[in-house]
Amino acid sequence: MSSIKVWIIEDDLDWLRGLTAFLNKEQDIEVVWTESDPQQARQMIQSQTMDAADVILMDIMMEGRPEGIELADEASRRTGARIIMLTSMEEKELIFRSFQAGAIDYQIKSDFETLPAAVRAAYAKQSTISAAAAEQMRGEFRRLKLVEREFEVKKVEDLITPSELQLLNLIDQGYSQTQIADKLVVSLRTVKNHVNHILKKLHLPGSKEAAKKVKDLGLLNKEDGTK
Repeated sequence: MSSIKVWIIEDDLDWLRGLTAFLNKEQDIEVVWTESDPQQARQMIQSQTMDAADVILMDIMMEGRPEGIELADEASRRTGARIIMLTSMEEKELIFRSFQAGAIDYQIKSDFETLPAAVRAAYAKQSTISAAAAEQMRGEFRRLKLVEREFEVKKVEDLITPSELQLLNLIDQGYSQTQIADKLVVSLRTVKNHVNHILKKLHLPGSKEAAKKVKDLGLLNKEDGTK
């Protein structure tokens, strides 16, 4: 049976030596290349002059910086190997960025006993993300969605005037443009101009879509324009 070929990129030399010895005791795992210098690792990955890897164990933090994330991106694009990130702490943002860079799992260093199983799972493509990693990802996605929503709300608030919100509120309530003109005591042409102006600002094709967007963002007040 052929061995699973593993690279380890880790700047803690003691940990690197210990992890290499630990994994090499496994009959089906062989560490074929290690590197402690992130710059040297980058050059070697670009040149691809060492034995190909099936799985790469990549330290997130090297030389005090998250060098492993950039290296994971480089290695993912150039080697096609399955990348597992190694970390001493569950730093959500760095873990999330690692997955964006192409990593498929992460392992806490203190739980090194689980690494052989993680390597086998990555090699077999049976488990792309561990349960712990999946929970971290869900939490980070939720956070990013909230940030994205807050940004979108702020952007729309800055673009749309109170009078335009009033007009959108009436559209959302089912009023036609003619009815809106009568209700607001303005010409139909004025209403059409306002609608066109809103659509240009929001980059949307129709007034109903614009009304739905601001409603979904929680910017419509049911009292506006109904009196």
